[in-house]
Amino acid sequence: MLLALLVLSILVNYIDRGALSVAVPSMELEFSLTDSQKGLLLSAFFWTYALLQLPAGWLVDRYDVKWVYAGGYLIWTIATALTGFVNGFVLLIAARLLLGIGESAAYPAISRLIVENYPEHQRGTANSLIDAGTKIGPALSILAGGLLVDQFGWRPLFIVLGLGGFFWLVPWVRWIPSRPKQDYATATPSEAVERPSTVQVLLTPSVWGTSLGMFALGYVWYFLLTWLPSYLMDVHKYDLKATAVLAALPFLAMAGSSVVSGWTADRLIARGGSPTLVRKGIALGGFLLAAGLLVAASLASSSTVCVILLIATCCALGMFTANVWAMTQTMAGPAAGSWTGIQNCIGNMGGITSPLVAGWTVEASGSYQTAFYAAAIVMTLGTAAYLTMVGPIQPVPWKQELPG
Repeated sequence: MLLALLVLSILVNYIDRGALSVAVPSMELEFSLTDSQKGLLLSAFFWTYALLQLPAGWLVDRYDVKWVYAGGYLIWTIATALTGFVNGFVLLIAARLLLGIGESAAYPAISRLIVENYPEHQRGTANSLIDAGTKIGPALSILAGGLLVDQFGWRPLFIVLGLGGFFWLVPWVRWIPSRPKQDYATATPSEAVERPSTVQVLLTPSVWGTSLGMFALGYVWYFLLTWLPSYLMDVHKYDLKATAVLAALPFLAMAGSSVVSGWTADRLIARGGSPTLVRKGIALGGFLLAAGLLVAASLASSSTVCVILLIATCCALGMFTANVWAMTQTMAGPAAGSWTGIQNCIGNMGGITSPLVAGWTVEASGSYQTAFYAAAIVMTLGTAAYLTMVGPIQPVPWKQELPG
């Protein structure tokens, strides 16, 4: 029940945040938006979402994660519904900022719950199912949202999503038990491990390695999430209906790849494989492959070949996303909320950066090429950060004094 509700909640999370990408073309006409303004609008969500990761991580490590997450969920569903009623660019920005506030609780809370309820050899599968929700969500928002916008306009899309999202709260409040105030369980529930301070977590080199890797993922992921529909319409001249279908395919493929990659990693580890070699090997191999495929997609003159390469790119990204959170959770242990908050804060700076960079470069050059190249370079640098800064995938000995 817990995992099913977490997957469903993250599905709703990403449907809500991704709906804007298919609504932007209609908003552009209604509000006369420039490319830079579109980039600003697509980026605004991440300002509050990224910055509030740190306090969200602190909250879920110290208070009942059930109610912290329920509060965040309530805020973001309200923000989604309100988006359908705004009548200007400034209010659109305000609604996106409120959405970021609510959704900031999601990953720290989910990471905390996975650490408390699933051992190492099950976390790849658990995280990959969560990750699949983050890919199916955008696919549904692009596919169903694009068709809905085409038929009824963009406002009903947000109103329906916002009001429909409230139904998740009923089973969450009723069936998920509260956590005792002093229960700081780790991957080994029978062991009482001292919870480290935020400063101690910040002084851990692996935290910064995983965070820079997450920045790279955030950069390319949100570039695709926010600009892919516009790219297919502007460059390959697909209409909104065709874009709704074709832009959804890479995200669906990524969901499938993530589940397969997470399950494969878990099976290899359960059979005696090293978590370090297995999880790093699958994740970083996928990241480098995705960088190369993304460049190839941007150079393809055929629309069909481009879409196929984008699907392959997202399959390779799924290899990374299936294992990235399992690595963090194993190393973090009782600091899962704080570490996740730091990592997701820095990671989502990529979400702030890439929509803006894409908007500026497209407006300045009239081409998406530079935006694609930038995403590939950032992924390569993220791989380097993991290789040089992230230690073995094993619990950090928090009781020992860490180097400053």
